[in-house]
Amino acid sequence: MPSYRVSADVGLLQPGTQPQDVLPAAVDVAREGATVEAFDVAVVRGRARVTVRYECADDLTARRVGWEVLARLDELADISGRSVTRRWGNRWHPVRV
Repeated sequence: MPSYRVSADVGLLQPGTQPQDVLPAAVDVAREGATVEAFDVAVVRGRARVTVRYECADDLTARRVGWEVLARLDELADISGRSVTRRWGNRWHPVRV
């Protein structure tokens, strides 16, 4: 099954959102529609970046899951640098459907 990844830079949190709740919320949404392989928060160029990697049967489903994760992150914080990508060999390419 193909591997996909959704990621976004996380800025200011919405009132009432705790930092430790952001990643689990994103993972929970992804698990509703896909098999989650890995997840992480990293600091990239001074900004927190949430990444969730998951498996889906096709690009259409993967894009829907990615958008749902991004929508949930957008409810919790200001986000930027959004992407949904598919792994081809050792590279990640944007999902186009």
